[in-house]
Amino acid sequence: MAKRIDVSGLSAYYGSHKAIDDISMTIEPRTVTAFIGPSGCGKSTFLRTLNRMHEVTPGGRVEGKVLLDDEDLYGAGVDPVSVRREVGMVFQRPNPFPTMSIFDNVAAGLRLNGNYRKNELNDIVEKSLKGANLWNEVKDRLNKPGSGLSGGQQQRLCIARAIAVEPKVLLMDEPCSALDPISTLAIEDLIGELKERFTIVIVTHNMQQAARVSDRTAFFNLAAVGQPGKLIEIDDTERIFSNPSVQATEDYISGRFG
Repeated sequence: MAKRIDVSGLSAYYGSHKAIDDISMTIEPRTVTAFIGPSGCGKSTFLRTLNRMHEVTPGGRVEGKVLLDDEDLYGAGVDPVSVRREVGMVFQRPNPFPTMSIFDNVAAGLRLNGNYRKNELNDIVEKSLKGANLWNEVKDRLNKPGSGLSGGQQQRLCIARAIAVEPKVLLMDEPCSALDPISTLAIEDLIGELKERFTIVIVTHNMQQAARVSDRTAFFNLAAVGQPGKLIEIDDTERIFSNPSVQATEDYISGRFG
């Protein structure tokens, strides 16, 4: 199977501060990979390096390589905006564009990236809302503001917006942490459906969620406060949770720290 993401020797900095150190991993196509670990160990920083969002932060830079289907995302002349079109992102808190309708929220990326006829836009918006399991709930109010939806619906709207441009990869940074249990379950079910079309990487503090939704799990940790985060191990999720190869992983999963 072709590699979708191949990371080698990646370190990320905020100015002179090294946030993560020498991370290497491979993420296969159409799988869900979960990042777990204590707060401040670099999970979200690493996630943001995968679509060059890290460098939006002043002083943000990386060393090492991130390959997407053998193309170096940090190579000379690579446009970060085009990278983010290929590698979409859903954030911790739902962030629909508040002044835009539900329809325009989903169509926003399409309008930025190309010229679509009205019927084409209509078809893609409907397909994306169906893909996010939101169509039946909003089809009669597409012209109403996206900000008028519930929190769980807003998050699914943001997922619809992300998948409308057909990225290769979908990054999710704690997408359920601001949601109620019923909305969380809806997002988890959706992740299972979306992996048939997309490669998904999710950061979560909820270990049960990682166990439920992911094929592989990566455990990150800090050697000490102020030290950069490191990848401790990555393996099939079932093995990580039943028989991890590193004691620190077992200690974290069993609740001895973190």
